[in-house]
Amino acid sequence: MKIVVCIKQVPDTAHVRLDPETHTLKREGVESIINPFDLFALEAALRIREQAGGAIVALSMGPPQAAEVIKEAIGYGVDEGLLLSDRAFAGADTWATTAALAAAIGQMEDVDLIVCGKQAVDGDTAQVGPGIAQRLGRPQVAFVKAFREISGQRLVVERQMDDGFDVVDLPLPGLITVVREVGEPRPPSLKGKMRAKQYRVPVKGAADLGLAPEQVGLAGSYTQVVKVFAPQATGERRVLQGSAQETGAQAVDLLVDNQVILLGS
Repeated sequence: MKIVVCIKQVPDTAHVRLDPETHTLKREGVESIINPFDLFALEAALRIREQAGGAIVALSMGPPQAAEVIKEAIGYGVDEGLLLSDRAFAGADTWATTAALAAAIGQMEDVDLIVCGKQAVDGDTAQVGPGIAQRLGRPQVAFVKAFREISGQRLVVERQMDDGFDVVDLPLPGLITVVREVGEPRPPSLKGKMRAKQYRVPVKGAADLGLAPEQVGLAGSYTQVVKVFAPQATGERRVLQGSAQETGAQAVDLLVDNQVILLGS
């Protein structure tokens, strides 16, 4: 089985700050990491390979330094990697991003399964995985939490839902996005780390993918981020003290005074 796992380099959200002048993220001096949800995608791909055999290709799009996440994936046990990097890709929204990723996967031979994390922590759209499937015309299942059956022709998976899970039979070739319940990521192996140090990451640009400038990057995007800002707290806060009966009565008085209507079931 040939598996492509899509990964993204993102800023470490524990250290992200906003520039008060430009209202954009401060990326200088902020460590970049593999999108945490993509680590679960890597783990899922490795587990599938253990049962069904085959090879795993890590695919990412980003600036040249994003080659580091490909090397990190090699350390986890991925067989090969590919970075899509081109100035033309800059400013891409999810629509333009999926155009590049789908074009790269379309050039690969005999891809049976595409695995993505459920979303990226810097965008939180959860659109890229389904977008790739749509562009390639492949069936997809989002929010996979477990595997019941793995073969070269199909996957039987559990899809996480608000009130439990669905059991879905996915014919291959197809695409899945996974949630953290799929399994805790294993640590990189020493052998993998040694191979990663020597690995030279192949790079493709828009022309290599057969994509015109107007199909990628900002030019190929239907949405743009105009401004990023931290919301200011505007609500008042009151601390109610006393017994449960006293604070309950105080809360009711406040609600009445402020004309708040409570709808109960």
